[in-house]
Amino acid sequence: MKNRVSNRQGVNRDQPTSPRRLLVTGGAGFTGSNFVHYWCNAYPADRVVVLDSLTYVGNQRHLEALEEKQNFRFVPGDICDRTLVEALIKAEEIDTVVHLAAESNVDRSILRPVAFVRTNVLGTSILLDVFREHWKRRGCPEQARFLQVSTDEVYGSLEPDEPAFTETSAYAPNSPYSASKAGGDLLVRSYHRTYGLPTLITHCSNNYGPYQSPEKLIPLMCIHMLRGEPLPIYGDGQNVRDWLYVDDHCRALDVVIHQGIPGETYNIGGNNQVTNIDLVNILCKLIEKLNPQLPVRPCDNLIAFVQDRPGHDRRYAIDTSKIKAELAWKPQATLEKGLRLTVQWYLDNHPWWEELLSKENGQR
Repeated sequence: MKNRVSNRQGVNRDQPTSPRRLLVTGGAGFTGSNFVHYWCNAYPADRVVVLDSLTYVGNQRHLEALEEKQNFRFVPGDICDRTLVEALIKAEEIDTVVHLAAESNVDRSILRPVAFVRTNVLGTSILLDVFREHWKRRGCPEQARFLQVSTDEVYGSLEPDEPAFTETSAYAPNSPYSASKAGGDLLVRSYHRTYGLPTLITHCSNNYGPYQSPEKLIPLMCIHMLRGEPLPIYGDGQNVRDWLYVDDHCRALDVVIHQGIPGETYNIGGNNQVTNIDLVNILCKLIEKLNPQLPVRPCDNLIAFVQDRPGHDRRYAIDTSKIKAELAWKPQATLEKGLRLTVQWYLDNHPWWEELLSKENGQR
């Protein structure tokens, strides 16, 4: 697999800390694996332990380049397995939990809502409780952090003229997925207020980049163009999303872990609001430039509007003023740059996504 981003740098910190011992849940998934590579490169002295149940979005091959590192360990397992979580956090003396494990596909949540509640609510509660006991047993070390990586979808949907979501926006989730993430967020908040656990919550906008599951919009469109298949777009295609390149997200999580104030929430966005139909048209033009040999040209001839999903949120937008002002973070990748890197990655990695599609078809 090609084009794993390298030469990343960690954030500048006013006060140096001891090497951290991280537990990254969901670290074999899309955002998780990008974050693990980022962290291992930026902080080679830190210990990184990945716990992942390797469901349809988790792939241990995403981490194979790290397997020989002394400070890296992969553990297959479920965050709902309290015995495993307790043993792992104790044995590894974890001081930082980066909680990325989640059921995250809205369509799947509509079909199987209970699975989302199990992972996103029950799993989060088990992690919190085990980490709280471990934190107390070790004398409540100041460096400890529990980071809940959440979504802008917990805030619900915006009208076209409404201002972007801020950290004080009310929760109004509209899908079983976003409702289950909101439930996990509230548990995290309660553990800080009740027990003093040093928790942090981030809400990110739509991520994109290398290693994203083919069921998500951008890789789905890229792969269908390469195969000459219809490009299915929900409803009228006017749903608006803010798009965040995954490397920018990793940098933001780094800043929050090192500089964020326990108990606080930080919104992370790409400042790239675009309608779904406009995004697909951008992808069509990009892939035509980067790959002259396509089954169908122009690619926009493949666009097919399909029945909208139930309860489809119309617009998301993230206000990043707080993280910019307080932690000096802002996205570096423009939408044009991020999409070009992403499209090129899918062009260069046919075997990766073809294997995933083959497995998915075999399970049907």
